[in-house]
Amino acid sequence: MERKITFNELRKIKDSLPEGAIHQLADEFHLEVETVRNYFGGANYDRGRSVGIHVEPGPNGGIVLLDDTQILERAEQLLKDVN
Repeated sequence: MERKITFNELRKIKDSLPEGAIHQLADEFHLEVETVRNYFGGANYDRGRSVGIHVEPGPNGGIVLLDDTQILERAEQLLKDVN
């Protein structure tokens, strides 16, 4: 399922995750840690790969179209669990 979100919102979710959550997501989805970071707007393609995000320029860092929302949905669940 595709989802649109602003780049700034995506980064805010990443920055709000509890300590170790990026590693947890990488383990759960059998991905490299840098690949999960790239999902949240990083750009380290030497150690991670692209994961189907497309950024269109605009306000709030632009609009990000996510091809697959599983990582984002799990990250949002982790945030709910913490709060």
